Amino acid sequence: MATQDAPARALEQQSIPVSGIFKANGRHFTPTSSSSALSSQPMSSTMRTVEAARDKSPLKTAGFTVRSTMKNSVVMGPPAAGAFRERPAKPTAFRKFYERGDFPIGLEHDTKGNKIAWKVEIEKLDYHHYLPLFFDGLCETVHPYEFFSRQGVHDLLEHGGTKILPVIPQLIIPIKNALNTRNRQVICTTLKVLQHLVVSGDMVGEALVPYYRQILPILNIFKNININSGDGIDYSQQKRENIGDLIQETLEVFERYGGEDAFINIKYMVPTYESCMLT
Repeated sequence: MATQDAPARALEQQSIPVSGIFKANGRHFTPTSSSSALSSQPMSSTMRTVEAARDKSPLKTAGFTVRSTMKNSVVMGPPAAGAFRERPAKPTAFRKFYERGDFPIGLEHDTKGNKIAWKVEIEKLDYHHYLPLFFDGLCETVHPYEFFSRQGVHDLLEHGGTKILPVIPQLIIPIKNALNTRNRQVICTTLKVLQHLVVSGDMVGEALVPYYRQILPILNIFKNININSGDGIDYSQQKRENIGDLIQETLEVFERYGGEDAFINIKYMVPTYESCMLT
């Protein structure tokens, strides 16, 4: 008997597991390890509750899809359009010309603050060349480029006189680029420049009317952006940094100096604007 059981014992030692069952000499042996014993235990009530909560969690899906008609689905809203998101400004020609030293300007420190020291008389400058370049620098937000471009524009407009009107078509693209950055600081600076531009010379306000379609769309977006301070003090009104009030002032200046066609063109681009002259 010992000699007959020897081959069977050898087969048991060389047994190969197949699908969790050992086969040896035609007989089946089920493994009784600790893992199989644990897996055979019933699931606890806590685990059942967690699994049920996972199954009942709402399914987030986009609208107008097959999943949106399912009972356990929640339709997500559309993403934000980003109308007020700031756009990065491209490198300006003003910065390149300033770093190259092509502008006849310098910085002068005064008791009232900084100002531009012009190395030549402003009246003798070529406005077709310099005025568009300074307007192009309105996109800048870093010192000293922001200061020189902003103050340079005001100095040129103050001494320009009749030289400003022929340059108006060259100023539209820089103004549009500055407004399209959607930067609050840049928009406020550009609005103040536009108010100064309209009153800087005769017929300048009327010359801007054909270009309202390039200038006014951004003003229509930010027109209602105001600060609700409640019973507090809004210091931005004194500093003229409230973008909603600045837009209203700019539109009123456009209407006063734009001639008889100004209001209807402003109303076409900014439907919520009410005339300040029609009573």
